[in-house]
Amino acid sequence: MENKTIFLQIFGNSPILRVLDFLVVNEDFDYSMTDIADLSGVGYSTLKLFWTRLEKEGIIVNTRIVGKAKMYKLSLTNPIIKKFRDFYWETTKHHIHENIKEMIAEH
Repeated sequence: MENKTIFLQIFGNSPILRVLDFLVVNEDFDYSMTDIADLSGVGYSTLKLFWTRLEKEGIIVNTRIVGKAKMYKLSLTNPIIKKFRDFYWETTKHHIHENIKEMIAEH
């Protein structure tokens, strides 16, 4: 994944954070595990190592089945995910504001 989000730049580029980053940014859609692995830049076998934990904790939710593929998305009703999303977007917003202040100060 070449273009890391601000969140990943600050908190690291671990596989689980890349998956959560992808799911937060793309929360309006559901994806198969294969698509989540590909689009987040995480190997499928690596994704499988922590996928069950994400399901068990209610972080992700199965939305439907398309053919043989189960589709998943972030569980937006989970209180932990609500806080995580707030933290994610507040971090991003803060960093952007700081960058704008620096650019203004330079000119």
